[in-house]
Amino acid sequence: MSVYYHTFEVRWSDIDANKHLANSAYVEYCAQTRMSFMGKNKMGLSELNRWGIGPVILHEQYSFFKEIYLDQEIKVSLEINGFSEDGGIYRFLHQFYLPDGTHCATSEALGVWIDMMLRKSTTPPDDILVFMKRYGSENAEVLTKDHLKALPFRPENVDPKLFTIQP
Repeated sequence: MSVYYHTFEVRWSDIDANKHLANSAYVEYCAQTRMSFMGKNKMGLSELNRWGIGPVILHEQYSFFKEIYLDQEIKVSLEINGFSEDGGIYRFLHQFYLPDGTHCATSEALGVWIDMMLRKSTTPPDDILVFMKRYGSENAEVLTKDHLKALPFRPENVDPKLFTIQP
């Protein structure tokens, strides 16, 4: 098992009105960590374009333990704590750390690969499976479509007339 780390310096634009790292910045830092990881492991945009696939996050959740402030350096880890046998479903685990090792937050993101032309889920090429296994955590769970069905929210369409302006 390997763990990938990406380093960030917290910028002014990453801070919210409470003077700590904004919730939206956590999402952006996790996404950037994933894309950096993929780029450094021969799964960057040019390879994804060549394969005609893209990663899609379906569900992401966070737990926060310690505030992160302006100008602090943080390290965001990436490991894969679950994937389906064919690699079509995956789950990333991210940990946020200060340089002294203080654990500030954890995120988990569940996703699938999609065929960019068909806009449907697909399985990735073997090249991606190699890195998923290399960065798989020791207790990586085997994911199935049941994990997707168990997501906490389901789509529920509404009558568009409900969108009219209220007095």
